Amino acid sequence: MLEVCLPGTGGMIPLPHRWLTCCWIEEQGAAILIDCGEGTQIALKKAGRKAPRIELLLLTHYHADHISGLPGILLTLANSARKHPLTIAGPVGLKRVVSALTVIAPRLPYELKLIELTTPEDFAQPLYLPNVGGHRDGESPVRVTALPLDHGTPCLGYRTELVRKPVFNPDKAKALDIPVQYYKRLHAGEAVTLEDGRNIMPLRVLDNARKSISVCYFTDTKPFPEMVDFAEGVDLLIGEGMYYDESMRDKIDEKNHMMFSDSAWLAVKCGAKKLWLTHYSPALERPSDGERMVRRIFPQTTVSRDGEKMKIGGE
Repeated sequence: MLEVCLPGTGGMIPLPHRWLTCCWIEEQGAAILIDCGEGTQIALKKAGRKAPRIELLLLTHYHADHISGLPGILLTLANSARKHPLTIAGPVGLKRVVSALTVIAPRLPYELKLIELTTPEDFAQPLYLPNVGGHRDGESPVRVTALPLDHGTPCLGYRTELVRKPVFNPDKAKALDIPVQYYKRLHAGEAVTLEDGRNIMPLRVLDNARKSISVCYFTDTKPFPEMVDFAEGVDLLIGEGMYYDESMRDKIDEKNHMMFSDSAWLAVKCGAKKLWLTHYSPALERPSDGERMVRRIFPQTTVSRDGEKMKIGGE
């Protein structure tokens, strides 16, 4: 089950009632944080998110409203007595940007593992969320891939997937007279040898495989066709919505951003189950005024507010 939260939903500058856009995705006490603009520490606290759970920090790009809160996040983790590494991934320039920002946070008690995503192979190679249920990096069932976006500067969208085990069928196990202590190993896909010498393969006690749970995150980009394939069939699409008023179209296109309608049509085309809008212009005082319009395009749209949250895949 993935727990998803938007601690902040604003673009450009934080407002008294709206923190800057960031996204929290958690599984079994380990969390991914996407972006960390000014005030993200406060936004996380207000949303009830526990910063020490961050294991993977993904940066979409290096504009201030998405990155300027990094030193504060790193120091918060340091003050939580963290000792194990933190992985930070982002587009080309990551090492230079992190080096500059950590001038004011120079002595961290943990290692920063920096991963620059610069080539098609990098984008397709999954990043793994470590420490999920005790699993380390390469064994984690939570994996992230990236897509280069169109923002006029290196910028990435991210797709997070939780690969779920097939359903374990205890009735099948009982029919084979398998002791309970072997159930967990069989469910994990491991063959076991019983005390009576029988070798039991996992397929004998498992039912059909379950579809992965997926969340796709796009902000700060013009829409383009490859986004549809990248987000195909996602359970939750989180998409940018700078404005809902189509009279702002020329301004938004010029600055390489998306309107409410752009994200809604993307949700239609990729077959998303739900859409959350985020990254509103500070000039957009009441994003909810665009809700009726955008739901005419994609009915399962939420005009998100700070702290928006849901759990996906609890069944």
